[in-house]
Amino acid sequence: MTETTATDRFVIDSSGWLEHITEDAKADLYFPYFGGDKILLVPTIVIYEVRKILLRKHSQTIADIFVSEALRQVVVPLDEQIALDAASVSLRHQLAMADAIVYTTALRQKATLIASDDHFQNLPEVVLL
Repeated sequence: MTETTATDRFVIDSSGWLEHITEDAKADLYFPYFGGDKILLVPTIVIYEVRKILLRKHSQTIADIFVSEALRQVVVPLDEQIALDAASVSLRHQLAMADAIVYTTALRQKATLIASDDHFQNLPEVVLL
């Protein structure tokens, strides 16, 4: 059995989920990270952020489609250790709370973060689209 590496495991930031679900401008860039034999990890805070935005800007139906797709992945709850580590990561990299939680979740899960927000630029284990 081979060991899973960060290249096999991905966390997609909220912006990527929004691009994917709404088929927005960068949806094609995110497409390769959805499906296949990749392990897609979804922090619970991403579920909150994306659902809230979809309910506000789109519709209940689109929000439900997102939730259905997200819950078929590996959901990673916010636990005590992620919260503690994210506080330090937030200060070290000047990240907002949700971004620090998402990034810390990826690091703790040995996953690569896929994002298109510039505030993740130059951080280890991040692919910026």
